[in-house]
Amino acid sequence: MTNTASAAGAAQQASTTPASSASGEIRPFTIDIPKAELDDVNLRLTRTRFTQELPDAGWDYGVPLDYVTRLVEYWKDGYDWRAWEARLNAYPQFTTEIDGQNIHFLHVRSPEPDAFPLLLTHGWPGSIVEFLDVIEPLTNPRAHSGDPSAAFHLVIPSIPGFGFSGPTTEKGWNKQRIAQTWAKLMDRLGYERYGLHGNDGGSLISPEVGRVDGEHVAGVHVTQIFSFPSGDPAEMEGLSEEELAGLDHLKWFWEKMGAFNQLQSTQPQTLAHALADSPVGQLAWNAQLFGEGAVSDDFILTNVMIYWLTNTAASSARFYYEGNHAEEPTEPTTVPLGLAGFANDFVSMRRFAARDHQNIIQWNTYDTGGHYSAHQAPEVLVPDIREFFRQLR
Repeated sequence: MTNTASAAGAAQQASTTPASSASGEIRPFTIDIPKAELDDVNLRLTRTRFTQELPDAGWDYGVPLDYVTRLVEYWKDGYDWRAWEARLNAYPQFTTEIDGQNIHFLHVRSPEPDAFPLLLTHGWPGSIVEFLDVIEPLTNPRAHSGDPSAAFHLVIPSIPGFGFSGPTTEKGWNKQRIAQTWAKLMDRLGYERYGLHGNDGGSLISPEVGRVDGEHVAGVHVTQIFSFPSGDPAEMEGLSEEELAGLDHLKWFWEKMGAFNQLQSTQPQTLAHALADSPVGQLAWNAQLFGEGAVSDDFILTNVMIYWLTNTAASSARFYYEGNHAEEPTEPTTVPLGLAGFANDFVSMRRFAARDHQNIIQWNTYDTGGHYSAHQAPEVLVPDIREFFRQLR
């Protein structure tokens, strides 16, 4: 049976899936948003009441009006959801139920029979769209001037509460529970040994999979390691100029860009009422972390459309609340861990990362790319992933 996703259907699928289909069934899935729902988006865009702002405010007060209005005009008159829908549907998609939650995922097997299984996890405000540009070179390196022995079978799920996995329907979907779900998903797909790659929230979830399923996880590759000073003065002794600059950058980020984290960690539902009612509100809220000129307009709008069409503004924001109210593990991870850090992104600091992760075997930083490296610098990220897992296959 093929599932077809409408905005309502995809968003509510977890609660409407018959109980008889919850025993490990994997169901083919196709995205097919009804025209009426796309027309509704366009109508809402034409009826937008834009906010006012101070003259020459730039980005100092938040996402500027001219940036939003430019994207809205393109959204109405130039953006083509159907083209992106077709691009996503070019890859095999499925849903399954794990721990009472609908899980949507791409499953792209390599033409190379000995390819290594690899699960890729996105974050907020991203989606599975983050990884579209790395699917072909990772699964079929032979066709992309790569070594066929470095091929991967890819599993790319939508985090519970995000996109076509639909809203979560109960409390507690923190990174530990998601990690357990990923382990069950890979087992259900028949993969006895596998690796993980994560960006943003995926960089939080992926090491936890190594913690809960270390018997089967070969290694974890991430683009950020979220390890901070603990408050112990001894940790701050002998910091290099580079490390001090990294701390200054982190301080700047949390002071200037941290509103999303504070609000979504404390009152995600308050914000969600506005986002669920206004596609432009959803655009502006998500755009604060896309930045001006860092990624393409189509990349921004496709990610925003997925949140809007599935009505997952509230449930995706709850990921931050659940993390803020969960008990953090006290023991460091021991699974092999690798970092690929990119320019203009969150600064990972090895001094603190080594405290929380005992088995860091690869640490590379680059002066290119950005937070969405799979989209911005796939030609750099893909070889880094290949090199990391070459040591572990």
